[in-house]
Amino acid sequence: MNRAKQEKKNSKREHRITYEIVVDCYNEEERATGWHCYLEDSLKFPFQAEWRDSLLRKAETVQVVAMSEIELCLHEMFVDIKLPNRALAVPLDQLKPVKANKKTVEAIEDWHYWKKMGYEF
Repeated sequence: MNRAKQEKKNSKREHRITYEIVVDCYNEEERATGWHCYLEDSLKFPFQAEWRDSLLRKAETVQVVAMSEIELCLHEMFVDIKLPNRALAVPLDQLKPVKANKKTVEAIEDWHYWKKMGYEF
């Protein structure tokens, strides 16, 4: 794991990530699968989130309906959002939960922490 940015370590998150999410993971695919399983088990769908990608000038509130398929999540965690005519897979790090239960918020914050720390699969 590479720490690209110097962020303050959160011991509770570090423990959860190390001993619950990526425990016994020895390569990139296993770590990606560990994250996918953790998020799929922790996120309570549907929930609302603010979505901001590089093309949007302001955040848009969207409904998050599911984890994306594991094959899509081998390099980045994606979730499916509901749009008027279709579903769209978006990176989880582009979302901020608005209306979600505590466990969902914690899991998303764990993923955001992982990314901010510069950790990689």
